[in-house]
Amino acid sequence: MVSKLVTSSSILRLGLLISASVAWGACSGPAKTGSSKEPVELVFYGGEVRTMDPTHPRATAIAIGGGKVLAIGGDELKSYGGRGTERIDLHGATVTPGLIDAHCHLYGLGVDLDSVSLRGMASAEDTAKAVAAAAKTRPASEWLIGRGWDQNRWPEQQFPTKAVLDAQLGDRPVLLRRIDGHAIWVNSRALAAAGITAATADPPGGKILRDAAGEPTGVLIDNAVDLVDAKVPAATAEVRERRIRTAAKLAIEAGLTGVHEMGIEDATADVYRKLAGAHELPLRVYAFLQGDPVHTARLGTPPGPPTGRFTMRGVKFFADGALGSRGARLYQRYDDDGENQGLWVTQPDVLADAVDVAVANGWQVAVHAIGDAAVGAVIDAYLLQERKHPADRRLRIEHTQVIAPQDIARMVEAHAIASMQPTHATSDMPWAEQRIGKERIVGAYAWRTMLDKKIPLAAGSDFPVEDVSPLLGIYAAVTRQDAKGSPAGGWHPEQKLTLEEALAAFTSGAAYAEGAESERGMLAVGRPADLTVFDGKLEPDASLLTRKVAYTIVDGEIVMRRDAGKDAGGH
Repeated sequence: MVSKLVTSSSILRLGLLISASVAWGACSGPAKTGSSKEPVELVFYGGEVRTMDPTHPRATAIAIGGGKVLAIGGDELKSYGGRGTERIDLHGATVTPGLIDAHCHLYGLGVDLDSVSLRGMASAEDTAKAVAAAAKTRPASEWLIGRGWDQNRWPEQQFPTKAVLDAQLGDRPVLLRRIDGHAIWVNSRALAAAGITAATADPPGGKILRDAAGEPTGVLIDNAVDLVDAKVPAATAEVRERRIRTAAKLAIEAGLTGVHEMGIEDATADVYRKLAGAHELPLRVYAFLQGDPVHTARLGTPPGPPTGRFTMRGVKFFADGALGSRGARLYQRYDDDGENQGLWVTQPDVLADAVDVAVANGWQVAVHAIGDAAVGAVIDAYLLQERKHPADRRLRIEHTQVIAPQDIARMVEAHAIASMQPTHATSDMPWAEQRIGKERIVGAYAWRTMLDKKIPLAAGSDFPVEDVSPLLGIYAAVTRQDAKGSPAGGWHPEQKLTLEEALAAFTSGAAYAEGAESERGMLAVGRPADLTVFDGKLEPDASLLTRKVAYTIVDGEIVMRRDAGKDAGGH
């Protein structure tokens, strides 16, 4: 059966179907190659090949050579090739097009790995003690940087204060990012380094939390974070390279053949280009520049050409903050904070002007929008572009986390792409309804709604906010449950995806979101051989949580082999 995503996507509407010259197991006679001159280097057989091609969705074998897919078929491929061909029996395991994370922070993962991990801490006090322990192994001259705290996990669910950090670490600046990256918790030394006092005004689009006397508590939200970040020494090119290499290794181990790197500086892009030019980037990186919607002169220079596996032709802006820190901008106030509607990280008129400059100069635009009012403002900006610059721009709304009913049809009209992260739903479900109430939650984390309305869907993880593994996202999409299987039947199960639809969101949907659907996202003869090979069959259940990636293949190159002593089926 053809998945709803593929049949209703813009890929089919554009008629982007692959050639009928592919060899299939059901066809009589030997499999045909895409080019008789290419040696067959690798054959996987005896498994389940999910091609994501709506005309031929299944096969049992695939042959690769010269960086391309040479044949797709059945048992006849088992003996395909020659003396130098490596043949691997899948023993029923699944092969998919290379999985693509359509929204993540690869460099940010490298930064996170360099920092103190604060995930899963049970209280502010436990978090401070963990940082103090880590301080013993770090030079006293350096800022202590950590990430991963989440007050929603703590007994009182209240934001922490500088006093807790001062008691453990009063002698050096400490900066701890909230798990979503939209708030920081700092000590008094860090506030002093940034010159933040009771007299410091909240910057536009940001908030300095204060106590009853007006003194900063040590928590800063959204644009206020920049006040402290500006004082942290910038990383050198060598440090950036180390971080990218470390993060890329984890990504390919998770089966990712490509990522959409959401919001990097030019200095980081330069390091990516260096690695890609030297063929030292093991996966494809489609990057978005970290956009400044107030100062748009940088966007006057059109995007440059790709370098190897690295491309940067997009720019990312922020409309609002995050739901967890109540910075997501809503049409109406928060149910659990009646004085708050969230923040405009970028005012709607400024955002619309920035989008216009970017589109006019050939940049693909992606805008972070989590609250329904923020999503509505992005749609407004995109509809203006539809009228002013009518063309296929692949404009994206990152997260599209809460959308108002009246804005769904407008999103269709704007031809916007919904770039969504399934694990956000299962991470946020313990508290999300408290934030926005029973009525608005119906329009939250609504992947099924997007597909039913024929809105192109691309899936990612937002790592390091969430875990790197795309299998966790696929599991969340098909079950709407956490790792323990809760809640029974799934959280708002009407929004579940089928396994085929979830895989499509991480393959053909993600490829479409970067304008690469004619090259990636499907397995077809003549296309670049980007494959993710698992150690067993993929099923739409909890087995996804224990399934592992056996091989990650990019351009026909095995960039990750789980166990050289075993084949993909583990035999």
